[in-house]
Amino acid sequence: MLDNASLFPGKHFISTVLEALETKTAMSSALVRQYLMRAAMAGVIIGLMYGVNFAVIAAFEEAGDGLYLIGKIVGALFFGWALVFIYYSKSELLTSNMMIVSIGLYHRRTTVGKALRILGLCYVGNIVGGLLVAVLFRFSSLTSGATGELMTDAVDHKLGYLTEGVTGWTDLLIRAVLCNFMINIAMLLVYNGIIKDDLTRCLVMVISVFVFAFLGLEHSVANTVLFFVVGLQDGIDVGLAAGNLGIALLGNLLGGGLLIGLYYAYVNDDSRFVARTTPGA
Repeated sequence: MLDNASLFPGKHFISTVLEALETKTAMSSALVRQYLMRAAMAGVIIGLMYGVNFAVIAAFEEAGDGLYLIGKIVGALFFGWALVFIYYSKSELLTSNMMIVSIGLYHRRTTVGKALRILGLCYVGNIVGGLLVAVLFRFSSLTSGATGELMTDAVDHKLGYLTEGVTGWTDLLIRAVLCNFMINIAMLLVYNGIIKDDLTRCLVMVISVFVFAFLGLEHSVANTVLFFVVGLQDGIDVGLAAGNLGIALLGNLLGGGLLIGLYYAYVNDDSRFVARTTPGA
């Protein structure tokens, strides 16, 4: 006889997410300042670790011809630890919250208004943290030389999607969808209760971010921080940057909220099965 546990193995994941949603809902309503501070810390972590990514690539590139690709691999692996730091410091990251509120909406444990409040406050906090890092970088030499040049080239590439018309917009959207799919497939594995040890959880998160960083996928918060860093150093086309972030946010929402959140909420919804198998139903 098949039971719910074998037919719906993701129930633990869903229950863990819904518990996390309750905390986020309470904090975003009654403890707004603390919630913003948690979100700001995530922005700081993203900013610092993204800077490390570019610094590592620059170091390998300067070390010798043909080492750029190795630097890109190593830099992406270092950047992967950003998600680990955010998770274990209990900071608030917009892109993983997209999955959480989507599952909450499916199970009617939150409303559209409350979900948007969580996401809106989280993004504001992420922006504040990222802006703080950008200001600190502006008055230091951390982004001078090859590191700063790589950051500027990355921004030019990201803004270039907007000038390519529909083809570029579609490319940007797909990269944003896949980016948050990778982030939240990692969070699914961390939350599902099957992985018991911290080392494996860390490896899952590191590899998920490595994939998005190495492939050049588009993360709305990382892009926001990068635009601040380069914008304060050299200036930036604000209109193109806003366009990039708008499409990246939509793609991240689809990747984390639809492909992970709503998908796994539906495939682990046992309510219809229970109704059919309950005597007298």
